[in-house]
Amino acid sequence: MQQSLPIHRAAVEPMAPRWRPNLHWVGLPTTIIGLLVIWQAAVSLGGYRAFILPAPSVVLERLVDAATSGILWQHSSATLGEALGGFSIALVLGLSLGYVLAHIPWLERALTPLLAASQAVPVVAVAPLIILWFGPGLQAKLLIAALITFLPILLSTVIALRGIPRELREMALISGASRWQMLRYVEIPLALPVLFGGVRTGLALATTGAVVGEFVSGRDGLGALINIARGLFDTPLIFVALLTLAVITLGFYLFATLLERILVTWES
Repeated sequence: MQQSLPIHRAAVEPMAPRWRPNLHWVGLPTTIIGLLVIWQAAVSLGGYRAFILPAPSVVLERLVDAATSGILWQHSSATLGEALGGFSIALVLGLSLGYVLAHIPWLERALTPLLAASQAVPVVAVAPLIILWFGPGLQAKLLIAALITFLPILLSTVIALRGIPRELREMALISGASRWQMLRYVEIPLALPVLFGGVRTGLALATTGAVVGEFVSGRDGLGALINIARGLFDTPLIFVALLTLAVITLGFYLFATLLERILVTWES
């Protein structure tokens, strides 16, 4: 009689999952702390004065003063509204035109060179004309933010829709899918991962567009605050405005990333 081989218990039982730290959320605070240390070391070793390169503690103190007085919120809310408004306009136009170009190849070949040429002209150079034509109000700043945001959303929409396999489209058509069903059950779920790349880029650029409009003409907004602080030689306040812009842009990016995870998971 053949003797059975002894089998160790650990070889057949599933191993308990080991805890692994989420390094994704650890990296950002570590990077920020590292930059602050380098910043403070540069100020201490270089002996710079506050109007040239203020220390992090000086900027923090100025940040508290600006937040307490309400100036920071007043200008931040203006930039935030202009960026979101311009992004919304670019999102609607970019998705709509991108859908049309993705389904009409000859129209894409005709318009793509014009769109590429339009991006060769910096928005900073066009902004004075937009302010001249539409006035120094909110409308011009929304248009500037939309112009700088439009192309990434448009291109990502075309690329995402063109990247859908033809076999899936043909199967949906053979099954009798309508244009709406094709969009809802085939094109949107498969295009979302690529499309959100343009959305993230567009959100970041929308803040830049809003600040450009405020630089050219504006009394409110972080761009206007930078102009005011520059005229007063208030370098710590300039750093406060720049850090606030960075926080807003980072918030946009994290929101788009979270929304992408929710929608892509739900669609799949």
